[in-house]
Amino acid sequence: MADFVIGTRGSGLALWQAHAVADALRAQDPAREVDVRVIKTTGDRILDVPLSKIGDKGLFTKEIEAQLLAGEIDMCVHSMKDVPSALPEGCVLAAMLPRADARDALVCGPRLDQVECLADVPEGARIGTGSLRRAAQLRARYPQLVPSEIRGNLDTRLAKAEGADYEGAVLAVSGIVRMGWEDRIRAYIPVEDMIPAVGQGAVGIEARIDDERTLAALAEISHAPTMACVNAERIILSRLEGGCQVPLGAYIRWEGPADEQTLVLDAFVASLDGSEMARVHLERVGAAGQGDPAEVAEMALEALCEQGACEIMGRVKASVGL
Repeated sequence: MADFVIGTRGSGLALWQAHAVADALRAQDPAREVDVRVIKTTGDRILDVPLSKIGDKGLFTKEIEAQLLAGEIDMCVHSMKDVPSALPEGCVLAAMLPRADARDALVCGPRLDQVECLADVPEGARIGTGSLRRAAQLRARYPQLVPSEIRGNLDTRLAKAEGADYEGAVLAVSGIVRMGWEDRIRAYIPVEDMIPAVGQGAVGIEARIDDERTLAALAEISHAPTMACVNAERIILSRLEGGCQVPLGAYIRWEGPADEQTLVLDAFVASLDGSEMARVHLERVGAAGQGDPAEVAEMALEALCEQGACEIMGRVKASVGL
């Protein structure tokens, strides 16, 4: 019998993440036996409806969490951008692996073989995305482009982006790189052009709050800076009651040399068409690892609300029936 059983979705990227956690646990104790169990989620089953219209905040997590609470598995591994702001009672985000590149990337088919950035993409080009966050930012900054709904696992979306129905697509850098497909990236999109989703690039591990054995093991592999920044981003998500149904992004990170790092935050809330946007950029300089991401998140929330973020959010929710 395995020491730990990990629950995960069955996509190639989800399996990469689950096995990365398993490898980290074994690295701390080579005698540990760790199994990976695939669990199909609502988001995996419903592929012909835009994510924003399914109306379920646990699209990629709730079935896995159900098995966690039932004691069938010891932990769930998630892409943090898929994790709702509120967890089921009895569950806790126990650990996160070091965050990968949180930016988005442009991938293109052969019709855009000369493109080097979003600004080069010609008017009328169909850019695939299943994210209201990405679509709103594209509409606001590059109104000549046509955001077009795209669904499927990462390999499916890459193939579609290079096919007949799209000129390209916007996807997360972290997933592309983790799968070894860096050569498919045409351009890395700077945060100034597109603020990432809350938790993008981070792998989170959820456990039962009373499972001391599992929590102790996960504490050994957790990356504290990633936990601090992503949890602060999730404060913004929670307080604005955001999710895949609304255009919202937040990205907090430390930048600069180790002896004088800067805590940097970018966050936004927008209308569906990108015509209304509240956006904030904050920087706090300090010694390495110092500074409180949660405090900066609170400052960002205040600034966003002063710019009308709550009113924008209310109108978005009313328009999508939330």
